[in-house]
Amino acid sequence: VEQLEAKFNHKFNYPWVFLSDEPFSYEFKRRVEVLTDADVSFGLIPRETWVQPPWIDEERAQKGRNMLTQEGVIYGGNYRNMCRFNSGFFFHHELLTPYKWYWRVEPDVRFYCDLEYDPFVFMEDNDKIYGFTISMPEREPTITSLWSVVKEFISDHPEYVSPNNSMDFISDDAGDTYNMCHFSSNFEIADMDFWRGEAYTKFFNHLENTGGFYYEASLRFLFFYSWGDAPVHSIAAALFTRKDQLHFFKDIGYKYAEFAHCPQGRQWREGHCSCNPNDNFDFAQKSCLRHFMRLDDWMFG
Repeated sequence: VEQLEAKFNHKFNYPWVFLSDEPFSYEFKRRVEVLTDADVSFGLIPRETWVQPPWIDEERAQKGRNMLTQEGVIYGGNYRNMCRFNSGFFFHHELLTPYKWYWRVEPDVRFYCDLEYDPFVFMEDNDKIYGFTISMPEREPTITSLWSVVKEFISDHPEYVSPNNSMDFISDDAGDTYNMCHFSSNFEIADMDFWRGEAYTKFFNHLENTGGFYYEASLRFLFFYSWGDAPVHSIAAALFTRKDQLHFFKDIGYKYAEFAHCPQGRQWREGHCSCNPNDNFDFAQKSCLRHFMRLDDWMFG
């Protein structure tokens, strides 16, 4: 909060909304509220949109949690409720329903550069829907069945697939298989009306009905894994929007864990960026930015 206020929001005073499955402490609220002059809201996530649904086979889900933990998959034994909530429910929370746009900010991230313009106005004026800074491949064991479920949906509902979509970002063979690329959802600036719309609502419900956020079965190995909100958001944005409606915020310096995007050249200087330009994941071996750049209508410059 302190960094984003200093780099951007002290000029624009956009409201902050904090959501948790447990009540926020008085100490946390006090410490946050002294960091900004903007309105701050603290909300409790409704239990029915957070906890595992009663129709989920708990024995099967437990096998999945145990298997992922044994294999050392990050967050394998946790975060399933969070991934499901972020995929299908946060944009319907009563504190967020008055808003169209959001900028997702997670704990333990860093912002490095001054931002003099309003990214929400930029997105609105340029008919953008989803913006990102970092893209990477998902670990395949966490989503072994996701793409087959996606293919079922687009086969049943081809009307929702944009004619000018970004399939080339998420697939190297015209949609036969998923290349695991996704936008890191730890940073996303996006239009919540897209998530609230008919296409995404039906898409999420299709995913939800499979139980894949809590388990999925690989018939060959009988492994059970979980889906994250990053690939779910990314696949939907890639398929149901035009490719020119996706935006790479190359001028916003950002870091989460070991993954960093540091602006280059003029944008680094003009943004008064404190990051090292060489500490940049954009063209690392495991970055998916190259896949995004190969979309026909996107220009890097």
